Amino acid sequence: MTPQPEPSATTCANCHMPMPAGLRFCRNCGFRLGEGSAEYTETVRFQNAPPGTLPANGAPGAIPYVYDAAGPLTGAARGRTPKRRSRMSGTTWMFIALLIFFITAGAFTAIVKRIPARIPRGGIAIMAPRSYAGVNGFKTTEGGVTFARITPPDGPADKAGLVGGDIITTVDGQPVRSDDEMTRILRGLPIGKTVDLVYIRDGETKNTKMTTISEEELARLNEVFANRPEGRGQFGYDNDDTQLVEIPNTKMVGVQLNSIETNNPADIAGIKEGDIVIQFGDAPIRTEEEFLSRVRRALPYSTVKVVVIRNGERLEIPVKMGRG
Repeated sequence: MTPQPEPSATTCANCHMPMPAGLRFCRNCGFRLGEGSAEYTETVRFQNAPPGTLPANGAPGAIPYVYDAAGPLTGAARGRTPKRRSRMSGTTWMFIALLIFFITAGAFTAIVKRIPARIPRGGIAIMAPRSYAGVNGFKTTEGGVTFARITPPDGPADKAGLVGGDIITTVDGQPVRSDDEMTRILRGLPIGKTVDLVYIRDGETKNTKMTTISEEELARLNEVFANRPEGRGQFGYDNDDTQLVEIPNTKMVGVQLNSIETNNPADIAGIKEGDIVIQFGDAPIRTEEEFLSRVRRALPYSTVKVVVIRNGERLEIPVKMGRG
């Protein structure tokens, strides 16, 4: 058998010990050729060599072997290469941190919005459901606050005898000078509390009592009226062609009707264009919105006493309502 040549060898540049050809680090001192001291594990390849022999450096088709300080690994270790531990970059960590921040902030905001609270002078948040009076909204006016109409029927203001155009000056002993003050007072009143109320109508100061209700009760009353089986009343006038006018020699105003629909309840009853409505049933009429509201809540086919001023004369006219 022809003797095989010994594999070429080199010398470690650090400790000057001989190194097998193809090995890129010194197994004596750990010096890595061209890179300085390194780890004691290296992968080399050799072509068609049995386990335990050293391959030619970079030989094509070589079988991967893993070497450590004690020499080449065999058996189950053969064919494996060291695995690098994957690491997330700094940008990835920053993205994850921002995502957690926005999710947390969104959840906190949603929770805070679901907590109705008012902050009293002591600075402690107290959950306080608001009380409601049953009007379409308050507006600041001279002497207090006013509103355009009562809504819904059978609400607190309706039971208290108020009508659109009244000026509220005092609630529960507290003076009212603006719509903001009125809202603040209502927020401070317990739901279901009966309070003294002072108001002005036609220049005269009056007193009444009003019992507040909750938002849920207000919504229920509105729904009852909207779904009333009898339907809404019909009068027969153009509600876009009306105006408020002062009644001479009084502090009273009324709603002037400028367009009466032919062959409808008002026309049949004898209401004329130019008539000024000052009362509908038992309710004084001091705003256009209140008049329209009273017409709609009147029971169809019922007869309602309507008081008008015509050419300075006061007339009472019974009107049989239609159905709208």
